[in-house]
Amino acid sequence: MLHSTKGIVFHSVKYSETSVIVKIYTELFGIQSYLIKGIRSARSKIKPALFQPMTLLDLVVYHKEKQSLQHVKEIHLAHPYLEIPFDIRKSSVVLFINELVYKTVREEEANPDLFEFLWNSCVQLDATRETVSSFHLTFAFRFCHYLGIFPMANYSAQLPYFNLREGFFQASIPDHQHYLSPENSRLFNSMLEACDHVQEGLVPPETRDTLLETILLYYRLHLPGFMGLQSHHILHDVMA
Repeated sequence: MLHSTKGIVFHSVKYSETSVIVKIYTELFGIQSYLIKGIRSARSKIKPALFQPMTLLDLVVYHKEKQSLQHVKEIHLAHPYLEIPFDIRKSSVVLFINELVYKTVREEEANPDLFEFLWNSCVQLDATRETVSSFHLTFAFRFCHYLGIFPMANYSAQLPYFNLREGFFQASIPDHQHYLSPENSRLFNSMLEACDHVQEGLVPPETRDTLLETILLYYRLHLPGFMGLQSHHILHDVMA
């Protein structure tokens, strides 16, 4: 049966001399793998550029429940990026977002709120005229909402230690090493508060790196199988 759906490209891999398998996060069906035949041939009408990470697509697809490989009838670019391909900072942020969502999202079912968040984040990143040096950090914090692991925002002067394992602030040092000092807990809480805003102000580089390492550790502690990222090292150099 044919369905029209939006999709966000997560990953593609060569399948044969002329074909690829593309993992796409769809609005209607969650993550699906699509076999795209003939794309690597000279006569293909589908351009490989459509399957760059986080490309936003309009699709007409054949969908069969419990089938590991689905098929596509039509593919069109839904939102062409005007700046991301030509701005090294924005393209580096996209690579970070792509790696983070690819390693954490496993849903083979519709999640309209998560899909809208990912789609709008990409559109916003491409269009913003503000600094993007902390965009990836805000994204990582906000993304926790959609993964069901958002920390408890209970910070106060009486609760100055953030317990990374439990996900809340507490009065004293816990009996394990995964906690933040009062100063870093305050910074962590400032990012939790900034999640309510579309774009937070500039975060100093040393603070930004500390917060990013902290939130990625939080992901590792709360998401089974999450082993960390590589792309944030590139961000460190690009945003310096």
